[in-house]
Amino acid sequence: MATAALIGTGFIGPVHIEALRRLGITVRGVLGSSAEKSQLAAQRWHLERAYRSLDELLADPQVDVVHITSPNRFHYEQALRALQAGKHVVCEKPLALNSQQSRELVQRARDSGKVCAVCYNIRFYPLCQEARQRIAAGQLGRIFHVVGSYQQDWLLYPSDFNWRVLAQEGGAARAIGDIGTHWLDLISFLMGQTVVSVCADLRTVWPTRRRPLGPTETFATKLQSGNAFAEVAVDTEDYGAVLLRFADGTPGVMVVSQVTAGAKNRLRWEIAGEKAALAWNSERPDELWLGYRDGPNQLLLRDPALLTEAARSYTDYPGGHAEGFPDTFKQLFRAVYSALEQGRPLPGLYPTFEDGHREIVLCEAILASHQQRRWIDVPQDL
Repeated sequence: MATAALIGTGFIGPVHIEALRRLGITVRGVLGSSAEKSQLAAQRWHLERAYRSLDELLADPQVDVVHITSPNRFHYEQALRALQAGKHVVCEKPLALNSQQSRELVQRARDSGKVCAVCYNIRFYPLCQEARQRIAAGQLGRIFHVVGSYQQDWLLYPSDFNWRVLAQEGGAARAIGDIGTHWLDLISFLMGQTVVSVCADLRTVWPTRRRPLGPTETFATKLQSGNAFAEVAVDTEDYGAVLLRFADGTPGVMVVSQVTAGAKNRLRWEIAGEKAALAWNSERPDELWLGYRDGPNQLLLRDPALLTEAARSYTDYPGGHAEGFPDTFKQLFRAVYSALEQGRPLPGLYPTFEDGHREIVLCEAILASHQQRRWIDVPQDL
């Protein structure tokens, strides 16, 4: 079985390690932003190797797969170098900071023949898989429209700071790029349709934020009373609303916010069709709402015995035993490492570099729409 190594020691790194270990996959070592961070992380997570550099990690002959969980600005170079070193790559989103970089990575991945995935994990909630199967089977009939949102509150206050709020660190689109792309990828996956045009309105609620003079962690308390800080100008959006048009003509609307009090990590979608409607909320992931005009509405609880055969393969516990965020990474990595076992990429099983590139192209179109105050067509050439 393939052996993995991890780049990054922040919030999402342990999520990768825990999911891989649940699948019986060996995680050999970790690379942090310094030799000291690598050593501390290796000790904390009981890993064999604490790499001092990317060169050292990539030169390790026992490492087959590189998991990239570092800050956004490093993804392109690290993914490129991992491919050049002959490694398979699993990269957190965004794949790169712009579409020129991501397009290059798509081509490099194709040329390499390696398994290359981007972590759009929300596809792997069992009831999202169930919704996809029902839509494909025609249970909703013709789709009339799609609405939804992704809302959080971890950047609610001007004293909340993270490197993501700076375009040079996280990319020009922040709320759209950080959480909006999860929603967009999921809805395209559910409907089997890509977004072809957008009309966007974005807003920066806090044009300046207080940056602590010490390090910060994602979702952690950003400013304790008495800590020193500096005022920093913010050049990314806190909120966005986007009108969408899908390839088959279906209209939709998405709202994203990282300043909605009480929304901890709430992705919601509702898909309305001529026969029925479906709705789902990530803060209640084991419930799928089914809406009807001429009969009682239903609430489908995640239970393998009640799901379609295809969706059933993405759930491992009986009904009433909650499966949530960590389980989506387990299912995603199961799909990726299944492709590794078969010795070739299997794009239908997991989000690929092409999917990662498409989301960056979408972000650029959304930013252009906001800046130009008009509908923008999304380039479709991959």
